[in-house]
Amino acid sequence: MAEIGESSVGIVETKTIRVIEQDKPLKLECGKILAPIDVAYETYGELNEGGDNSVLICHALSGDAHVAGYHSSEDRKPGWWDVMVGPGKGIDTNKYFVICSNFLGGCSGTTGPSSINPETDKPYGLDFPIITISDMVKVQKLLLDKIGVKKLLAVIGGSIGGMQVLQWAIEYPEFVRAAIAVATTTHLGAQSIAFDAVGRNAILGDLNFSSGQYHGKKGPDAGLAIARMIGHITYLSEEGMREKFGRELRSADEYTYDFDSEFSVETYLDHQGQTFVERFDANSYLYITKAADYFDLQKDYGSLTEAFAKVKSRFLIISFASDWLYTPSQSEEIVNALVANGKDVSFCNIASGYGHDAFLLEPETLGSFISGFLDATHHPGVRCAGDLGLVKKERSVSRFEQAQRTRVDYELIESIIEPNSTVLDIGCGDGELLANLAADKNIEGKGIEVQQDLVLSCVRRGLSIIQRDVERGLKDYTDKSVDYVILSQTVQTVKNPEKVFKELLRVGKKVIVSFPNFAHWRCRVQLLLGGMAPVTRQLPFSWYDSPNIHFLSLKDFDRFCKKLGVEVEKRIPLGKRRLGPVRFASNLFSEQVVYVTSKD
Repeated sequence: MAEIGESSVGIVETKTIRVIEQDKPLKLECGKILAPIDVAYETYGELNEGGDNSVLICHALSGDAHVAGYHSSEDRKPGWWDVMVGPGKGIDTNKYFVICSNFLGGCSGTTGPSSINPETDKPYGLDFPIITISDMVKVQKLLLDKIGVKKLLAVIGGSIGGMQVLQWAIEYPEFVRAAIAVATTTHLGAQSIAFDAVGRNAILGDLNFSSGQYHGKKGPDAGLAIARMIGHITYLSEEGMREKFGRELRSADEYTYDFDSEFSVETYLDHQGQTFVERFDANSYLYITKAADYFDLQKDYGSLTEAFAKVKSRFLIISFASDWLYTPSQSEEIVNALVANGKDVSFCNIASGYGHDAFLLEPETLGSFISGFLDATHHPGVRCAGDLGLVKKERSVSRFEQAQRTRVDYELIESIIEPNSTVLDIGCGDGELLANLAADKNIEGKGIEVQQDLVLSCVRRGLSIIQRDVERGLKDYTDKSVDYVILSQTVQTVKNPEKVFKELLRVGKKVIVSFPNFAHWRCRVQLLLGGMAPVTRQLPFSWYDSPNIHFLSLKDFDRFCKKLGVEVEKRIPLGKRRLGPVRFASNLFSEQVVYVTSKD
């Protein structure tokens, strides 16, 4: 019996609605028609008066409409994403009207190959037409039209659900305000297609498959179980499997020297295969994996840049570091195409050892990103003034961040930026400077940051933030596309300052650089008299834990600019007690300095 707590949506009902009548069939992407079409769906929360709080969740291969709550008090398991959906959770049903439907081709209430073919009065089986991700999205749109949803605050999905998210944003740009695509891709690579093919062949080769007409008799259970086992391996990671199973034997201390399952990982896969057979249809597995194989935005639109050219949604793209099925680099391809189009996109590659399944198993981390992004989208500007009390309570502030806050003179940098400018802040930290500039100068700001917790802070402020090491370059930003690029208290921490600085000068019309002055008199005295690496208010690190790998002074940077042919438009040395510049012996008495540079 289920224990239903306050954070659960409680007892829910799966409803079914007809979206396509028999006499008005839907033309599918393959060229065939299909009718009638019924859709199974569930909803949670309430649609507000403005109708602007609807969130659509798109499920992955083995999911269904039952995303949260319980169907009865006797249910043992809640919906497949119950950890994410409910009161106070990542997708908060106290705030949002949440919809999830079983997609076209599924086997949990929506029309699919196990549905009755009106022409034969038997299950479709392999007579069901081939479907695509685009077809699934069209049917979801018909559902929303039927239940009165006129606009989506967000569409959210992981894996194949993430493919649907991308398709939604492209096909219905006016309908979707925000798109959250998790652990997904714009197209499957050869390896992923190969895994799908092996799974399908296991089903097709099962003697009980009966050309897809196995309903009412023993079906291809062994083939479907093998397909699930193969697929499940791709959802995990080597690290996760090693930690969870290792070479542990399930129920014996010694090898049995036969072919029965004896390692823990073997029996785990046996269990996954068996439970999948009990709830899923083999034909649906064939059709859904084929739809995933066919999904290819580059092919459909000529290039990813063209695919996203007309989207209007805000995007949050999430990948997981250990996901080798839909890799972080595949998510970055999405990000790069959106950046090339100048779209509002945020990205984070979450550190997790769970592999592809991390989108189901990291509710706290992923939930923080989703809830922050949803809140900032639903109520833009609420946190842009710099109120991050919630974030500050959730984590301690590192010495590095404390040093940044004492060193960086935000007021001075802000005074340099012209109103209504475009700004790219490299190493933007928690986004305080960008948020202040947005509030005070109405700038269009974007940030790049490496640390995951700081990326989260920026997301919660409603900023467009990409987790990336700037030393990888900014190839998707066009020349002189940004009015100001800011490199604040960062130049001394990068491995190749010359490469980074040249790239920023290419992208920005002006580049603002600030850094601590290692030639300040306190540093000199400590080194001269103490004979040790200096530790000061601006440089509060010991030699062994410092993020600073280069030690430069004002004179060093002057020579650096001269070497590169860079124009120094402003050079503002700053002392300890005042905002104004140090005017005498600046290389000796300034603790930090701000440069405004440019290069044609």
